[in-house]
Amino acid sequence: MNNRKVRVRFAPSPTGGLHLGGVRTVLFNYLFAKHHKGEFVLRIEDTDQTRYVAGAEEYINECLRWCGLEPDESPSKGGPYAPYRQSERKALYRQYAEQLVASGHAYYAFDTPEELEDMRVRLKTTENPAPQYNHIVREQMKNSLTLQDSEVQALLAKNTPHVIRIKMPENDTLTFTDMIRGEVSFNTGMVDDKVLLKADGMPTYHLAVVVDDYLMKISHAFRGEEWLPSAPVHILLWKHLGWESEMPEWAHLPLILKPDGNGKLSKRDGDRLGFPVYAMNWTDPRSNEFTKGFRELGFLPEAFVNMLVMLGWNDGTEQEIFSIEELIAKFSMDRVHKAGAKFDFEKAKWFNHQYIHHKDNESLAALLQPMLAEKDVHAGLEFVAQVAGLVKERLYVLSEFWEHSFFFFERPKTYDTGAVVPKWNEAKEKFFTTWLPKLDKLPKQPGAAELEASFKELAAEMQIKVGELQLPFRIMLTGGKFGPPVFDIASTLGVTETQKRIAIGVDTYRKAADTTNA
Repeated sequence: MNNRKVRVRFAPSPTGGLHLGGVRTVLFNYLFAKHHKGEFVLRIEDTDQTRYVAGAEEYINECLRWCGLEPDESPSKGGPYAPYRQSERKALYRQYAEQLVASGHAYYAFDTPEELEDMRVRLKTTENPAPQYNHIVREQMKNSLTLQDSEVQALLAKNTPHVIRIKMPENDTLTFTDMIRGEVSFNTGMVDDKVLLKADGMPTYHLAVVVDDYLMKISHAFRGEEWLPSAPVHILLWKHLGWESEMPEWAHLPLILKPDGNGKLSKRDGDRLGFPVYAMNWTDPRSNEFTKGFRELGFLPEAFVNMLVMLGWNDGTEQEIFSIEELIAKFSMDRVHKAGAKFDFEKAKWFNHQYIHHKDNESLAALLQPMLAEKDVHAGLEFVAQVAGLVKERLYVLSEFWEHSFFFFERPKTYDTGAVVPKWNEAKEKFFTTWLPKLDKLPKQPGAAELEASFKELAAEMQIKVGELQLPFRIMLTGGKFGPPVFDIASTLGVTETQKRIAIGVDTYRKAADTTNA
């Protein structure tokens, strides 16, 4: 790596939800910047106003906040290279496009949409089903390379709609070093003459990304491998604008692949296979289409980040769980894989399970409160923390909390009497009716060990096996054959609530037995 100050950027278009791949790009940028004590910039590339979606920029900001990957500079934070929205930088770009025209590296193209469509139809063949505006086709079109200078000036004077296109060399070889892939070469004759400045005066991605990276002093540019075919255009722009010595080092990140088959993981794959591919819930304001996210499903942000970094990177060891501090210390681009990484939702849940299991109960309780409020349950933080401590080993996502804990917050609505009634008898009923008043001698919130000792002591007196009593007791408390250790449940519920549930349970078993024997 050269000695330049490290400055990296994430430059999304505000067109919708933030895909896993986008968050991973943020993460790799962030870790690289922090490892080298550099700066991470968020730049909004909103030059294509036809695709702009209201709320998308705010959504991106919220995603980064949730993940703990906040930028040092951004549209909302500002910074020394503001503005950080390309639409607010529109006046900057034309001068550079005109500079390229003046130096012979770009040209004006006056073709109408109808003429472009006619070209595509006219030149379409089996071998070339999608003709492009390239070094061959441009000789047949209406542009400043085929028109006389006087015609060009007249068209410009009349404000005739036009674009500015890069003039790609016919048969040059361009080579650059990718930080992940090593030396990469392209033949320029295989690349079309990309539009740099649109008829509305807005730059395309190709021009804007180069100009902004230069002006913002970006030292390293990391993006998905789908942008690799655009690299020749960008390299030429850096050269033609005279900035080659300040061109960033490139790294084209591997794709995140669908779990089954080949190809990039898409939203459709998530819908088909039943898992999210967006960081957070997203509702498209144009179509009202809803897409679920990892946050709302119940992923912890630190688990989400840990899972993402392992999709295409490792530190060379068997370690899988990393704190953000460890990742910053260990991250390097030479450990990023060239090949795509298949997304495994079960593995993602495993990461989340590890983090839930090791998270302190009070923090978990705070995260769970909104979910409980949605069910109109308003329990105290201390009580929720107790419950979280008992069930967190069973949770892979926080949204599973209710199914593993509902009986702590409401009495069972149904009872699995079928598991109890065949072996229910007067002796067992007498045990529970005898134990009820004995519980009054215990503290209101007894420990599990105290409850268990009292339970076993009475069972011994009445000569009933403890194992035959625990299942009926569990079902009294929870309604079924599930839940944490039964005395932990009773301890958390407290004496008064446990007594009420025992009384209801005894009555329920008696009625069920009477019905069965009738």
